[in-house]
Amino acid sequence: MKLSALSLRGESIPAYVGGAVLALLLTGFGMIADEVSEGETLDFDRAVIMALRTPGNPVDPIGPPWLEEAARDVTALGSFSVLAILVTVVVFHLFLIGRMRTGWFLTASVVGGTLLSTALKSFFDRPRPDLTGVARVFTTSFPSGHATVSAVAYLTLGALLAEIAATRGQKAFYLGAAVFLTVIVGLSRIYLGVHYPTDVLAGWSLGAGWALACTLVAHLIRLRARNGG
Repeated sequence: MKLSALSLRGESIPAYVGGAVLALLLTGFGMIADEVSEGETLDFDRAVIMALRTPGNPVDPIGPPWLEEAARDVTALGSFSVLAILVTVVVFHLFLIGRMRTGWFLTASVVGGTLLSTALKSFFDRPRPDLTGVARVFTTSFPSGHATVSAVAYLTLGALLAEIAATRGQKAFYLGAAVFLTVIVGLSRIYLGVHYPTDVLAGWSLGAGWALACTLVAHLIRLRARNGG
């Protein structure tokens, strides 16, 4: 009994830590959203955006043409089409190897995060920067959908891979790769001028928070099932 209680307590520690991180992420999103709603971040947002523009030609990002093209390629990694294809392939793979619950968990996490992002975009209804000639856009600006959904998809995938990794090095690699992909997608949106920095920061906070919340729920369900709850 004592060993079982100690084991359960030890397995619960990551949930407590995750809960604290989740609270920080949601608080961060709330603070950014409040400042954006009051227009307090506009000077900062515009200053960053303009620092990345060619002097005298605000629709042209700084740097050589290949860099702009590379940014378009990177930003596609957070697009609905690419993420839908990626998640669908992974889910079918999970189904084929008999991990049905994991497949449905991934589907619910990504679909839920996408719906949340869409709903918040409609709620805040923030106009895009006036520099959208570089890439076509179809929705409002806050929070960044690419930043949000890429965080949800890549971080959830990273967490799933880390869970089955055999070594700490592998876990660190999977989680690090997930964070890297999330970050470069968000930065590409700012560089291309289709999002303000606060759109992306809010998207990262929201997407990471959603992915973490889903992972924590799955973790607690496994603990309960393992202990006969």
